[in-house]
Amino acid sequence: MVYNLALQYTRNIEDSEEITQDVFLKIHQKQQTFRAEASLKTWIYRLTINQSLDYIKAKKSKKRSHFFSKNNVTPDDVQIADSPFNHPGIQLEHQESLKQLLELINKLPEKQKTAIILIKVDALSMEETSEIMELSYKALESLLQRAKKNLAELIAKTKAYEK
Repeated sequence: MVYNLALQYTRNIEDSEEITQDVFLKIHQKQQTFRAEASLKTWIYRLTINQSLDYIKAKKSKKRSHFFSKNNVTPDDVQIADSPFNHPGIQLEHQESLKQLLELINKLPEKQKTAIILIKVDALSMEETSEIMELSYKALESLLQRAKKNLAELIAKTKAYEK
């Protein structure tokens, strides 16, 4: 569960393995702080999401600062390209379409991306997802609708670009 969720965020096996290790280390270190108000699964999902987002931010920041200091370039001069996503579990005939869809999901704002991943990819219920994301059910519904709308717009732009 932890590894697959991290893989959805990083789209990189090595990074996902590192995040997984970090999450289990945090679980061990913070087990005393776990409040039984939520389920253990919810707490672990929350730790994994936070660790994944922190890892991505740190990695991008490190790439940028290394690149800028080495080449004397400003951040406005550069766009960091994500590596292509090759999820090891996907061996279906629609692999390319799924790959493109996951890349588009990755372009959504963080909260929208998280909602889509938890509900559509990990197949969690709305109740579980609202608890993990610490949102009311109505707020999650609204967030999910915005995510679907934004994803549809991204898909339309991609299709228009391919023509």
